[in-house]
Amino acid sequence: MPPDPSQKEVPQLFDPVKAERALSRALRAGPATFLLERAAEDLIERLDPVLREFDPVLDLGTPGAQFGAVLRRAGKASNIEHRGEIGSFIPEIASRSITWPDLGLEAGRYGLIASGLVMQRVNDVPGFLAQARRALKPDGLFIAAFIGGDSLHELRDCLMSAESELTGAAAMRVFPLVDVRAAGQLLQRAGLALPVTDAEKISIRYSNFFRLIAEWRGMGASASLLRRGPTPPLTRRILFRAAELYAERYAEADGRLRATIEIIWMSGWAPHESQQQPLKPGSAKARLADALAKISEEKKAD
Repeated sequence: MPPDPSQKEVPQLFDPVKAERALSRALRAGPATFLLERAAEDLIERLDPVLREFDPVLDLGTPGAQFGAVLRRAGKASNIEHRGEIGSFIPEIASRSITWPDLGLEAGRYGLIASGLVMQRVNDVPGFLAQARRALKPDGLFIAAFIGGDSLHELRDCLMSAESELTGAAAMRVFPLVDVRAAGQLLQRAGLALPVTDAEKISIRYSNFFRLIAEWRGMGASASLLRRGPTPPLTRRILFRAAELYAERYAEADGRLRATIEIIWMSGWAPHESQQQPLKPGSAKARLADALAKISEEKKAD
């Protein structure tokens, strides 16, 4: 079927072959899952104040279906489906240059869609959210966690400095990430109501630079950027220089190296008439200036 000319082309950031190889290596070596486990625990805490039952639930793309598994163990849901394991849909996504591929999600089916640590590797995030939105029942909830824009800024700094110093130029070695402000805008663009975003920064300590690299490879998170032209290899010389710079700039008092990880959470609801609605412009019964003046007078009186 030919592409729809009315659709804008989606920028392709990730190479599907590289992504598959990175994930396969991680699985063979024993994957590092500590961030995913932490996010799964946070998911339960975030849903605790929601006093309602969601049915059915979709775990969308979470590696190992971890979000669905923790929801079942916590007694939050029993009817749980899983769709779009990252290893199965990254090639399909990256092979399309126009729109997000149809995941076959039934419209209006799910009371809750949860997605864990996958959106940072998706080319078409708006398409991902749009399909999730369509698959929700009215007043259904979408909630997701993903790696945010401030993650590994120490590593990016040292790799760029080392490569610039040794070669006179630097290639992008860590893929671009979404920040918390953009996450909120994406929720609104997808048509989700009552959007909420927040970010948590986690500091992880490593004995050395190469342990940090090894652990991120264990998450299947090594570089899988789609190259547009010749990119020089990341040589041992550059890596060893980056290790020296990391120790100089980011070592703590005991010699261990810190690395920052930002996890962004986003949530939004499929629109429903029962939800709180913003007031129409001009419907306020009091002027903001009058309210502020009253507060100022009360403070002076105190």
